[in-house]
Amino acid sequence: MAAPKNRRSVFLGRLPLPERNYLADALRTETVGGVLLLIAAVAALIWANTPLRGSYQSVSSFHFGPGSLGLNLSVQHWAADGLLAVFFFVAGIELKRELVAGELRDPKAAVLPVVAAVCGMAVPALVYFTVVTTGGGSTAGWAVPTATDIAFALAVLAVIGTSLPSALRAFLLTLAVVDDLFAILIIAVFFTQRLNFAALGFAVLGLVVFWLLLRKGVRGWYVYVPLGIVNWALMYNSGVHATIAGVAMGLMLRCTRHEDEAHSPGEHIEHLVRPLSAGLAVPLFALFSAGVAISGGALSDVFTRPETLGVVLGLVVGKAIGVFGGTWLAARFTKAELNPDLKWPDVLAVASLAGIGFTVSLLIGELAFKGNQLLTDEIKASVLVGSLIAAVLASVLLKLRDNKYRKLCAEEDLDEDHDGIPDIYEQDNPAYHLRMAAILEAKAAEHRRLAEVAAGRTAGDDGPA
Repeated sequence: MAAPKNRRSVFLGRLPLPERNYLADALRTETVGGVLLLIAAVAALIWANTPLRGSYQSVSSFHFGPGSLGLNLSVQHWAADGLLAVFFFVAGIELKRELVAGELRDPKAAVLPVVAAVCGMAVPALVYFTVVTTGGGSTAGWAVPTATDIAFALAVLAVIGTSLPSALRAFLLTLAVVDDLFAILIIAVFFTQRLNFAALGFAVLGLVVFWLLLRKGVRGWYVYVPLGIVNWALMYNSGVHATIAGVAMGLMLRCTRHEDEAHSPGEHIEHLVRPLSAGLAVPLFALFSAGVAISGGALSDVFTRPETLGVVLGLVVGKAIGVFGGTWLAARFTKAELNPDLKWPDVLAVASLAGIGFTVSLLIGELAFKGNQLLTDEIKASVLVGSLIAAVLASVLLKLRDNKYRKLCAEEDLDEDHDGIPDIYEQDNPAYHLRMAAILEAKAAEHRRLAEVAAGRTAGDDGPA
């Protein structure tokens, strides 16, 4: 008997039903958050470019907080260092879930999105470095175009990609989760200037206490919220970016279910905190970070100054080439093959969406050029311009295949037996075929009855009066 051949795995194939349901719930919240993020960014631009611009600067630079604890911060810093910790806390939970129950739990399946994410960060950094060294600019902003804003990208999908197959959406979400991980590492490694080892030691001790309480099964928000705030404050004073505390605590949560649990602690807490992150924390960060003065001269500088041009080209060109090229290479040299229902231009469209690098790109831009307010504002303008161009390009590419997406989405959602489970997930279930046979037989019987009634009426009309 001949040995069976090694079967190639399908890249962007049908998701398992639990993963599909989780993805649908997550996308709904992220999409709403993305729309709020867009509104906040537009509001910031309007506020900063009208006669009210003075009030914008006054509010952004207003300081409050306990100075004795090193926390007398401006509103803008509270948004960037405080509220974004909530965003990164949710990112930590997402990453943990992907590692233990999602696409990244299987090393073979994880290779493709990880390679795509790494290439999607390396190529934009290389594009930026090439542009600024050629033009004699500063290489300090090399990490600005490496980030992907999942909320903004999903908001674009909500408008122009409503029929996108769930596998493509899952690829974008997984890609962004891995992207967030590397962005966190970049912030921790490259933007930690000086360390306060005492504060860092106490922060690590606080994280250990947090982990031990979780391991012991201690419950109650009144325990974890104060402890989380203390850990955040200690991390801020240590010199390490405070958002790292949020990521660390998110990674500590258990994201696997016990037999008596409907949801794991990580899933439950993420469900509670995600609306706070997507609906409040990130939009407020955008409101106090995206408000840059835009003029004709400023826009021309975006395309002439090497640092800003490097950011735009990194987001628009570097991200698309990096994500698409990394995906193609992983599929070419592994056992993964593209879903036959999809084409490589579909992957290119999603890769273009990855060029929307709003939230984390703005944060890295502030850290990279701290102390140079003029260049920081120009970098922010370039992030906005690059993200807009990437969104328009991805929209065009997605619309070109919109009819095909609608057909695939309809097949994926079809539920003729009305049991709440799409039929495509029951094709190998004998009970499903029995139900469908009964449904078809009932429909056939109804058709026969209607035909007999119609035939009887015709005979009655033709008979004598």
